[in-house]
Amino acid sequence: MKDTIKIVLLAIIAGTLIYMAAGNAGTTSGSTASSSSPAMTSAEASKTPSNTLEANKKFDPLAKTSNPEVDNRPKTNVAFPNMEHDFGNVMQDSENHYTFAFTNTGKEPLVIENAQGSCGCTVPSYPKEPIPPGGKGNIDVVYKPGKQENQQQKTVTVTANTEPKQTVLRIKAFVKKPS
Repeated sequence: MKDTIKIVLLAIIAGTLIYMAAGNAGTTSGSTASSSSPAMTSAEASKTPSNTLEANKKFDPLAKTSNPEVDNRPKTNVAFPNMEHDFGNVMQDSENHYTFAFTNTGKEPLVIENAQGSCGCTVPSYPKEPIPPGGKGNIDVVYKPGKQENQQQKTVTVTANTEPKQTVLRIKAFVKKPS
């Protein structure tokens, strides 16, 4: 019976700590907890499962800045002969294709995590498999201006195991209405 009471008390304390952490997320660091909430002794804290303590960290508003995610993967280099393409004059509702060629100039396999267009009108596709050192690949981009008009500039952001992590490719076009 005593063990059951201890477990229930620990669960209440853990729940209270989670509630307090969530409630204090928007308050200043000078605020204090209510005097009616139970305090956890060091003996009780040592008996608290570590996963409960890890769950409490999720509510820490400073956790993102105090413990930034570290990317320990090997880095490589990528070279794009052309990082910008001008389609020139294109018509509304047209479909315009361009391929950005690249080479892995580093000593590690190149892994492209993502290629994201700056808007829905710019859709890139990229190799999902690692590119070996010295290997070549392509980022294919389809630009569909829809009802856009006049000079347009769009980007494709490529995220990979490079330094810097992101490479920005640019496309531009002058979009005309059909006559």
